[in-house]
Amino acid sequence: MSSEYAIKISNLSKSYQIYSQPRDRLKQFLLPKIRNHLGLNVRQYFREFWALKNVSFEVKKGETVGIIGRNGCGKSTLLQIICGTVSQTEGDVFCNGRIAALLELGSGFNPEFSGRENVYLNGSILGLSKDEIQDRFDQIISFADIGDFLDQPVKTYSSGMMMRLAFAVAVNADPDILIIDEALSVGDELFQRKCFSRIESIRAAGATILFVSHSGHQVIDLCDRAILLDGGEQLLIGTPKAVVNLYHKFLYAPMEQRTSLREAIRSGEYQISTEVLGQQDDELSHTNHEKDVESMEAFDPLFKSKSAIEYEEAGAFISDPKILNFEGRQLNTLVSGEFYRFQYRVLFKKSIYSPRFGMLIKSTSGSDIGGASLAMGHEIDGLVLVNSTDEFLVQFSFKCLLTPGVYFINAGVLGDLGGGETYLHRIIDSIAFRVVQIDVGLATSIVDFQCKFNYSKV
Repeated sequence: MSSEYAIKISNLSKSYQIYSQPRDRLKQFLLPKIRNHLGLNVRQYFREFWALKNVSFEVKKGETVGIIGRNGCGKSTLLQIICGTVSQTEGDVFCNGRIAALLELGSGFNPEFSGRENVYLNGSILGLSKDEIQDRFDQIISFADIGDFLDQPVKTYSSGMMMRLAFAVAVNADPDILIIDEALSVGDELFQRKCFSRIESIRAAGATILFVSHSGHQVIDLCDRAILLDGGEQLLIGTPKAVVNLYHKFLYAPMEQRTSLREAIRSGEYQISTEVLGQQDDELSHTNHEKDVESMEAFDPLFKSKSAIEYEEAGAFISDPKILNFEGRQLNTLVSGEFYRFQYRVLFKKSIYSPRFGMLIKSTSGSDIGGASLAMGHEIDGLVLVNSTDEFLVQFSFKCLLTPGVYFINAGVLGDLGGGETYLHRIIDSIAFRVVQIDVGLATSIVDFQCKFNYSKV
C-alpha cells in the first residue's frame, strides 16, 4: 500500500446468513456435513444478505471523507470492517496508522466500571500505554465535562454523558485515522460545537477522518469528498455538495422513480445529462428545466405528517390544507427555486373582527424557518366583520428557497374574542413536504439564498 494513502478498500463485500427460524441454524451446522458424507445433495438452510457489495475507494492521508446513505445501506458495516470489529466476506482492507473509532454508543466501555476506569480501558484498546493515558487524563476529563459522575459506573450514565467520555478519549489518543459513526447526534448543541471544533484541529494536524452522518449539512461542511451508498453498493463518490444533492434527489424522489434514478446515479448518466444541458441554448435549457420540474414535482399520498397537532377550536375551524403548483396540481414534493401556493379553508363559528391568517414552515427539528401572517383589513376603518358560518379559502403563494430535505408547514387563524388576540384554530405540522433540487448549487444549511460565486487574483 502506498504511504500516500491512509485507507484503501478493494472489492469489499460482506454477506450475512439469515435464518427463518432458530432450528435452521442447527440444521445448517449439522445436516450439510452428514449429507455430504452420504453423497447426497447438500441443502442450504439460510438465505444470504449482502450488506456490502464490491465497494472500492481510497482515502489519502489528511483527507476527510463522508459516507452518506439511507438506513441499512451498509455504512456502519463498512466502518466496522475498517476498524476490525467485523470481518469481510470478500475483498481487502488496508489501514495505515492508529485508528480511533466512535461506533456504537458505549462500544469499548464496561458498564460496571466507573468512568475513570473506562478511560484507562478504552485508551488501552486504542493503543495507548498506561503512562500515555495518565499524561492525557486531565485533558480527557476536562473535555468530557461529566463532573462527579467520573467515579460512578458507566451504566448509570445518560447516552449523552457516555458519548462525551468516549469522544474525549478518542480525540485525545492522537489518532492517525479518526472514524465517527453518527456518534455526535447524541450530544447537546454546545457539546456538538465543541466536538466539531476539535475535529477541525485534528484535521489541521494531518489526521485522516472517515465520517458517517445522516446530516447532509455536516458532510458538506466537514468533508473533502463524500461517498453515497445504497443497498450495500457504492453509487457515487465525489465532492460533498454534488453527492449530498444527488442523495437528496434520490431519497425524496417518488417511489416509482427511485429505481431508474438509482441506476442513473450509479452509471453516471445523471451527471452527464447535466453537463449536456449546460451546453444548450437558453430557450432549450428553459424548456428542459420546465420538463425536469414537472417530472420531479409529485404527490405521494403515503407521505403524511405524523406529528400534526390541532389546537382546540375557539371560533373557527381549519380544513383541507394543501400545497399546489400554479397549475392547481396538489404536491408534497417541491422543487427548490420554484413557486407554490399553500392554501386551506376556514369556517368561522363566531363573529370576529379582522381575523388574521398565517402560515409557518418548520424544520424536522422543530425550528421556525419562515412564514407569513396577514389580517383582513378595510379601506376605510381597517376593520372587517366576519360573520358566523362565513367560510374563506386562504392562499399564500411563496417561492421555495429551501435546500433538499423534509419540512413541515403550520396553518393558523387568530382573532380577538374580547381578551386580546388568540388562536381561533391552529394545526401544527399540518403538512409534511419534501424539497428536491434539479441542479447542484452552492447553498449550504437550510435556506438557499441563491448565492453566486466569483473570485479574482489581486
